[in-house]
Amino acid sequence: MPEGDTVLQTAKRLDTALAGQVLTRSDLRVPRFATADLSGRTVLDVTARGKHLLTRVEGGLTLHSHLRMDGAWLLYAPGERWRGGPAHQIRAVLETAERTAVGYRLPVLELLRTASEDQVVGHLGPDLLGPDWDPDTAEHNLLSDPGRPLGQALLDQRNLAGIGNVYACELCFMARATPWLPVGELPTATMTLLVRTAKQLLEANRDNPARTTTAPVVTSAHGHRSRMPQGRRSRERLFVYGRGDRPCLRCGTPVRRVEQDNRPTYWCPGCQSGPTP
Repeated sequence: MPEGDTVLQTAKRLDTALAGQVLTRSDLRVPRFATADLSGRTVLDVTARGKHLLTRVEGGLTLHSHLRMDGAWLLYAPGERWRGGPAHQIRAVLETAERTAVGYRLPVLELLRTASEDQVVGHLGPDLLGPDWDPDTAEHNLLSDPGRPLGQALLDQRNLAGIGNVYACELCFMARATPWLPVGELPTATMTLLVRTAKQLLEANRDNPARTTTAPVVTSAHGHRSRMPQGRRSRERLFVYGRGDRPCLRCGTPVRRVEQDNRPTYWCPGCQSGPTP
């Protein structure tokens, strides 16, 4: 599931492969932009804003894409077989003399003026991995609706940009609060630590293809220092996400899972206090 760290890694790969190169072919396979042709234009940069990707090309144009649940941008060498999925899942092709970027299952793909990027990303809160990061603003945004469940508030990109379902579950665990606890019921110090921990987690994973919240050591949102228990297998990289019915790494209580809004939510009844479904 792409989150802020994954999207940043994707942007870096695309930028390394495409920036400064002239597009020899472009193919946008969405009805609205099917006739648009970017060939002959130089790619200026590819950048991430929260969970959004912005590919800027000369002439003042930006190709905006969003991966959501299972979208992906893959890179191929000339003549290499494309293996990202069947052809009907391809939404975009950007080709240079040296590399081809293929966008699969992109639920959002649009071409707009670079000067108008705020139309698609201007609503976002401070970016956890961006130059605009401001923990005080993020904390203020989260507390602006004190009755809202913590998990929902963390997932709202208008509060802070970059957190997806994995980090939302993990942060709630580290705060020792269920995802359904109203944000206003969190102690002020815990909320402050929660925001700082979110930043730590995404920073720790920004260059890590195997996401982990249990190592390296981070300060949890409850003030604890957490690391991977000795002897655990390397695949156990998350405290609760994906561990439904398995023992909690902290207390041994079976981790619970519930489906909400087409996404799974995980929590530990032994470690996390607050309302449950």
